[in-house]
Amino acid sequence: MAFTIALAGKGGTGKTTIAGLTVRYIMERKKRPVLAIDADSNNCLNEVLGVDVHATVGKLREESLQTIRSGAERPGGMSMEQLFDYQVQQSVVESNGFDMMVMGRPEGPGCYCAANNIIRKYTDKLSDTYQYVVIDNEAGMEHLSRRTTNRVNLLFIVSDPAFRGIHTAKRIDSLVDELQLEIDRRVLIINRISGDEGTDLKYLAEGHGLKVAGLIPQDAAIFNNDLKGKSIFQLPDNAEAVKAVFSMLDSMNIP
Repeated sequence: MAFTIALAGKGGTGKTTIAGLTVRYIMERKKRPVLAIDADSNNCLNEVLGVDVHATVGKLREESLQTIRSGAERPGGMSMEQLFDYQVQQSVVESNGFDMMVMGRPEGPGCYCAANNIIRKYTDKLSDTYQYVVIDNEAGMEHLSRRTTNRVNLLFIVSDPAFRGIHTAKRIDSLVDELQLEIDRRVLIINRISGDEGTDLKYLAEGHGLKVAGLIPQDAAIFNNDLKGKSIFQLPDNAEAVKAVFSMLDSMNIP
């Protein structure tokens, strides 16, 4: 069974960048296969990791529903479930050192519950193939209530350096308790620290019962990287954010 790391937090906190750096850390420090899952309907983890996506779970689901409605013949006499299982596994993008699966946005109207259920099913299924899984969840708390984030060894709740961000992190932490999710450890990361506010925000977070794992500095190297559309792997090893995230992950005693 894979060691699973998931990320949660409100929008605009840099959560996807932290997810990408976590994938890079596992590749460089652990040197083991890792599956990156973009469970955000507005997927962009693939851009951070520098890979193209040819199919998403949301799109495959819509195509499968269309096949059922049209009564089209399925190849090899496969059941719809067998065909969809094959398509989802074929949609996994293989890259150098990591593979990736993307939820994507369903093309039709309605909620994302079905696509989320599929993501959860295949996360569990593929966990037998990989030693590490990193899941970048969508912003907010709804994915938790849908139980997309389940059977997790380590949950990173990511906040921006703001009072409201810490309170959102506390609500996410409380929701984990309410839903009784299977999460072994959960910690807070305060991202984009630009001055001396980190100490005060850490004190505030700890006053709310949150364990702060890391204070990640605002880094111009990441801004410039994003501006040029470069992947997280093109950041220099001595970039401040890279050093801070790697140091934090070292302290987490990830097996």
